[in-house]
Amino acid sequence: MAGPVDKAPDMLENYLPILIFITLAVIIGGVVVGLGFVLGAHKPDSQKVSPYECGFEVFEDTRMKFDVRYYLVAILFIIFDLEIAFLFPWAVVLEDVGMVGFWAMVLFLGILVVGFIYEWVKGALEWE
Repeated sequence: MAGPVDKAPDMLENYLPILIFITLAVIIGGVVVGLGFVLGAHKPDSQKVSPYECGFEVFEDTRMKFDVRYYLVAILFIIFDLEIAFLFPWAVVLEDVGMVGFWAMVLFLGILVVGFIYEWVKGALEWE
């Protein structure tokens, strides 16, 4: 009578190709990065090490402070982007989740719309 302990070597054999693949990927990646480091040109000059902003010379300190509204708009974008990410899988399984899933998503979207209206009224979307 064979127990679970007897089947362990067979299960480990199934993972051998994965282990070989990961090992080869790490070795090849390391070799390519190492070759790039060894064979790459290392001739820094003032032009290469200077700060670069969108094709024109830097006109202020690169460590200047950003307006808080920039971060607020970025966070709002992430929130509404995640909303769309939740809509795709929900739309795929809409028939399986039925009316309960439909009304749960309506509630979710309603909360997001209320938050969006609040941000709009507060002026968070205004850019000066």
